[in-house]
Amino acid sequence: MHRTHTCGELRESHIGTTVTLSGWVQKRRDFGAMTFIDLRDRYGLTQLSFNEELDKDLNERARSLGREYVVKVYGKVIERSNKNDKMPTGDIEIQVTAIEVLNEALTPPFTIEDETDGGEEIRLKYRYLDLRRNPIQEKLILRSKLNKAVRDYLNDADFIDVETPYLIKSTPEGARDFVVPSRLNEGQYYALPQSPQTFKQLLMVSGFDKYYQIVKCFRDEDFRADRQPEFTQIDCEMSFVERDDVLDTFEGMIRSVFKQVKDIDLGDIPKLTYDEAMRRFGSDKPDMRFGMELIDLDEVAKGNGFGVFDNADSVVAINVTGGNSYTRKELDAFTNWVKRPQIGALGLIYCRVNADGTYKSSVDKFFDQDKLKSWAETCGSQADDLILVLSGNTEKVRKQMNELRLHVGELRGLRPRDKFSACWVVDFPLVEYDEESDRWHAMHHPFTSPIPADRAKMKTDPSSVKANAYDMAINGMEVGGGSIRIHDKELQKRMFDLLGFTPEEAQEQFGFLLNAFEYGAPPHGGIAFGLDRLSGILAGTDSIRDVIAFPKNNMGRDIMIDAPAPLNADQKRELGY
Repeated sequence: MHRTHTCGELRESHIGTTVTLSGWVQKRRDFGAMTFIDLRDRYGLTQLSFNEELDKDLNERARSLGREYVVKVYGKVIERSNKNDKMPTGDIEIQVTAIEVLNEALTPPFTIEDETDGGEEIRLKYRYLDLRRNPIQEKLILRSKLNKAVRDYLNDADFIDVETPYLIKSTPEGARDFVVPSRLNEGQYYALPQSPQTFKQLLMVSGFDKYYQIVKCFRDEDFRADRQPEFTQIDCEMSFVERDDVLDTFEGMIRSVFKQVKDIDLGDIPKLTYDEAMRRFGSDKPDMRFGMELIDLDEVAKGNGFGVFDNADSVVAINVTGGNSYTRKELDAFTNWVKRPQIGALGLIYCRVNADGTYKSSVDKFFDQDKLKSWAETCGSQADDLILVLSGNTEKVRKQMNELRLHVGELRGLRPRDKFSACWVVDFPLVEYDEESDRWHAMHHPFTSPIPADRAKMKTDPSSVKANAYDMAINGMEVGGGSIRIHDKELQKRMFDLLGFTPEEAQEQFGFLLNAFEYGAPPHGGIAFGLDRLSGILAGTDSIRDVIAFPKNNMGRDIMIDAPAPLNADQKRELGY
C-alpha cells in the first residue's frame, strides 16, 4: 500500500496511529541530530521528523533527500512540540520509522511553493512542475467543481449532452479559422470549429429541444491574458423558447454555479439594454460592483468658448467620491494614462469640489465658479469629490471614459476579487457597417434574429435594427452571449441579403443549414458561456492561463512541448506539399 492517509488529512485525533504517507519532498530542514521534512501531495503538507537518537542511519538518509524527491514513509503520528496554526496538519508530525525513495528528482528550475521565484515563461516551459504548486492546483480544482456544477444543473433541467464534430467546413464569419489539410482529399481543408453554432441549430431541427456541450473551440486570433487559440465553451441551445425563457434558465445556472462552487448568493442581476449600458458605463460589459457612472455634461460645459468642449460631439464626466485628495502629480498621471495609445484621449480635464464650497479646475480660464457649480450639480458631487472630464467623438469618448472609470475603480479598491456582480445586456445592434469592406457585418452571427418590431427596417435603416441577442457580464467581463435564432427561411434570406451574400454564396457556405430549415425548423435560441473566463473570475485571476492546465503563451505557442512545429518531409509529401 502506497499510503493510508493523504498529506492533508492527519489531525490530533490520529495521534498514536501508525500511517503510511507518500508524496514529494517540499522542504528539508537539518538540525544535526534532528531533520525535518515537509511532505506534500495535492491535499496538503505533513511534517516528518527524524531523530538521530532513535535511528542514526535513518536520519542520515533523510538528510540526503533533495527537493521534489518522491518518497514513501512509515511512522507514528505524534504531537508536534512547536505547533503551526497556519497548517491544517500543524498540530502533529510523523515520527518516521522507515523511508523508501520512489524516485529521485533533479533540482527544479524554480521553487515549487505558493510564492515561487519563477517567471511565467519558465513556469510554462516546465508546466508539469508549476502544476504542483498549491495556487495552480486550487484553481484547477475550482474549475473541476465548476464543470460539475454546470453539468448537474443542466442534466437536472433535462438538457442532453451531445458531441459535435471538430473537423468541419470553413465559414467566412468571425475570426480566422484554424485549418487542417485532408490527406484523402488533396488540396481540400477542414476547419476547426470556432463554435458548434450550426450543429446545435441542426440539433434543434432534429428535435433535441435542450442541448448542451462543454466543448473545445478554436480561433486563430491575437492573444491576450483572456484569450487562447483553443478555449472551452459551455454551449447550449433550446427550442420553443423566447428570450426570457433562455435568460431565466441560464441566470438560474449561474446562480447555482456560484452557490455550489463558492457558496455565494448572487444579488440582483439587472437587465440593461445595449444603449443604456453604453450611456451609463461606456461599455457593453459594465462592471456593476461600483457606481461612478458616466454623466453627460453637454448642456453645462458647451458654449463657453472652450473649443475642446464646443467642438466635441460629447462631453462626458465621472464623479470620484473623495477624489479631491489626489495630488496634482497624481492627476497628471491620470492625464498621461488616458493619453496612452491604447486609450487614445487627447487630454483630461478635472474639477476639484472643495469643502468650503469653492471649485478649482484645470480650465478656470473658461469657466467661473457658477459654471463649475453647475458641473457639480449635474454630477451630484459633494464636498471633497473630484470630477474628471473627457470630450470628443461620442462613441470613442464613452469607451475612453469607461477605461478611466475602471482604472480609478481599481486604484480605489472598488473592484475586489471576492465581490461579484452580474448583469444582462440585451438589444444589441443587429449589424455594424465596415468601411473597409463597404458592407454590413453581423454583430453576432448571420443567424441572429432581429427583434420582431425592427424587422421592417432591415432594408430601410439597418443601423437602427436591434438584435434579439443578449450577453451576461460579471465584474466587467463578458462571460456568456447568445441570441434567439432565425428559423424562418424568408427572414434568413433577408439577413443574407443585408450582409451582402448572393443566394449562391449563402447556399455554398450554409446550404446544409438552409436545407435543414426546409424540413420544419422550430423557434430556437441559445447561449454559450466561456468556461475559462468564468473559472478565472471565480478563481480571482486576471489571466485565463491560470485556470488552463496546459495553456499557450502570448504568441500562441506551447513552449513545453514546442508546438507548433514543422512537419517532416514524408508528412508534407502525403499532404501534397
